[in-house]
Amino acid sequence: MTVLNKVLSAVFCLVAFTAFGQKEAQKISIGESIALESNILNETRTINIYLPPYYQPNDTIKYPVVYILDGGVEEDFIHLAGIFRVNSQPWINRFPEAIVVGIENVNRRRDFTFAVPNIDFLDKLKYSKDFFPQYGGAEPYAAFLEGELIPYIDQHYNTTNVRTVVGESLAGLMSSYLLIKHPNLFSNYIIVSPSFWWGEEELLNETNQCLLKKIKQPVNVYVGVPSKEEDEMMYEVGHRFYSYLKQNPAIHATFDYMPEEVHATVLHQAVLHAIKKQFHIK
Repeated sequence: MTVLNKVLSAVFCLVAFTAFGQKEAQKISIGESIALESNILNETRTINIYLPPYYQPNDTIKYPVVYILDGGVEEDFIHLAGIFRVNSQPWINRFPEAIVVGIENVNRRRDFTFAVPNIDFLDKLKYSKDFFPQYGGAEPYAAFLEGELIPYIDQHYNTTNVRTVVGESLAGLMSSYLLIKHPNLFSNYIIVSPSFWWGEEELLNETNQCLLKKIKQPVNVYVGVPSKEEDEMMYEVGHRFYSYLKQNPAIHATFDYMPEEVHATVLHQAVLHAIKKQFHIK
């Protein structure tokens, strides 16, 4: 090939590339993000929100809301919003179309643990106290949900009063705390690998068992745990919690043991199982 032909060939390729590749790439978006000022927590919280595909602000259609406690973009918001979107498709119909609200964390060890006199119990568990420079913020966090976030979502979006909360590990502890201490906030609870070891299993004591028995409104509670080989204690306390739930006929409880999963992998499968086992629309 002559030099001239090589030049012409290069020019042709450049023209062809420009002609066929001139359209700008379009960004893909699955939701929106807002900064919510919390007077209760005295900080700004990032809230990520997924809306159903045909959601219209001025429409009369209202949607249930799913709240993800570990709901940052770099946490569990994106992959869990995808599960709810897929399972709300009309040809699947396992879960109603829903608004998904992800609450990005600022300090989850502070927010998801209830108040205790001291944290000496961490020594028995061989956990470093340095991991918990702040703790005991569960009640302020519950007040933030009830007094600020939920009212904001209900005011700005088309919502029903059917709410689901999703939490794993310390967020699973917080979800359990909400069920026991604030049972009217949510209709459905997806609780995965709850960290009941906090406070020497105080959340499972007789007082809290009595509070569970006093719940009158129907609620769905899914409890999922991973392999016993990784953490037998987590399996045992999870199953014990489930046994307490079953004592109240108003609570529709499901226990799901997933031996093929570990703590790091269980959440995604658990949420999918929860939708299939607990919330199937017939």
